[in-house]
Amino acid sequence: MIDRLVIFGATGDLNARYLLPALAALRAAGHLDDRFQLTCVDRADWSDEGFRRWAADQLGRHGFSSPADARKAIAERARYLRADATDVTDVASAIAGDGPVAVYLALPPAIFPGTVAALRGADLAPGSLIVLEKPFGEDLDSAVALNRLLSEVVPEQAVFRVDHFLAMTTVQNVLGSRLANRVLEPIWNSAHIAEVEIVWDESLTLEGRAGYYDGVGALKDMVQNHLLQLLCLVAMEPPLSLGERDLRDRKIDVLRSVCPLTDDDVVRRTRRARYLAGRIGDRDVPAYAKEEGVDPRHRTETFAEVELELESWRWSGTTFRLRSGKALGADRKEVAVRFRPVPHLPFGRGEQAPPNVLRFGLEPEGMTLALTGIGPGARTLAPLTLTARLGGPDLPAYGRLLLDVLHGNAALSIRGDEAEEAWRVLAPVMSAWSTDLVPLLEYPAGSDGPAPRT
Repeated sequence: MIDRLVIFGATGDLNARYLLPALAALRAAGHLDDRFQLTCVDRADWSDEGFRRWAADQLGRHGFSSPADARKAIAERARYLRADATDVTDVASAIAGDGPVAVYLALPPAIFPGTVAALRGADLAPGSLIVLEKPFGEDLDSAVALNRLLSEVVPEQAVFRVDHFLAMTTVQNVLGSRLANRVLEPIWNSAHIAEVEIVWDESLTLEGRAGYYDGVGALKDMVQNHLLQLLCLVAMEPPLSLGERDLRDRKIDVLRSVCPLTDDDVVRRTRRARYLAGRIGDRDVPAYAKEEGVDPRHRTETFAEVELELESWRWSGTTFRLRSGKALGADRKEVAVRFRPVPHLPFGRGEQAPPNVLRFGLEPEGMTLALTGIGPGARTLAPLTLTARLGGPDLPAYGRLLLDVLHGNAALSIRGDEAEEAWRVLAPVMSAWSTDLVPLLEYPAGSDGPAPRT
């Protein structure tokens, strides 16, 4: 296990809200001891003590589920270094020490190449790892270039392109439900499944993230990485094992099977929109273009929807709809598997049965199966819902992610060719949207989103 972690971008939102609380959870669970060394690096002119006070405050806000002694141990043992993440001398000073180190780039994606180039000249110790947050690159060309640069620093096995969605209990349970239950796997195909919806709709707005989000948008922020990863788990063929090679090979098979989208396909099968002023619950929300830090000229979308089809024996004829939106009236975060209707109902001509739907709730976590049963009249149909509430995870998603990193377990990270293939899938969408081939619709904050296509 690697016992040194260096976080670049340490005063940012990612470290405050997720990484520091995850480390506290690992400490509380006994995965980290006093040998663990944490170095936090940023450009802010802070002292060790100043950073530790800030870290303790953030852990009090976001890591409250961990015991106070675990939070205190992480905050008080952190070392802070003011440094330029793209300067070879500064980077070399940050990673200096005995033995291998895990280097976490909690930075804007535009800075990744400069930091990786600095790491190339900083003499990383053998066995060291590099961890990169999403999105990996800004398009296919930049992803290819970044992969090439990384290959000059560490072997592919030492690159962790992380997506915390893959560490969620329910996301992993998609595989468990499919592959460990004989009742599901035989019908997990287009003969029985008409449509799969992968949705991350949220009532949250920018929450102070305009500096990042306005240069990315919903398509790159959510669909290109998180939702495509969920598509892979839903649609992949059963792997020989859940080991690194087998799991990743089957995931990339799914991406390669996505039917290429023409311009006409993009017009018919995608939507983009951004929110106008409105009301969500008891708060008034300004229009996205009026949010602090937003440049309206970017025409950034806050809602993205893409329909895909797969060219494979298992999935030909099934529609996969990937959707994500901000500032909506209700949170909906789930994978919904909609089965085809039964071919005949012997209950009279007027009876109709809604399709069975298996839902994997992502947040909150859980599973429901919508069925149809016999109602009180003994000859009428009535809905029947089976619900499973999963126990709370032993670690938060970022805790599981960091534990895998420190143990060198790359099964749930994204391989280089997979990262490139994900960009290829959406390249036609990005191209068509950039030329306004698909109009930028609008929807009031607090609504259900833009009106569906007619």
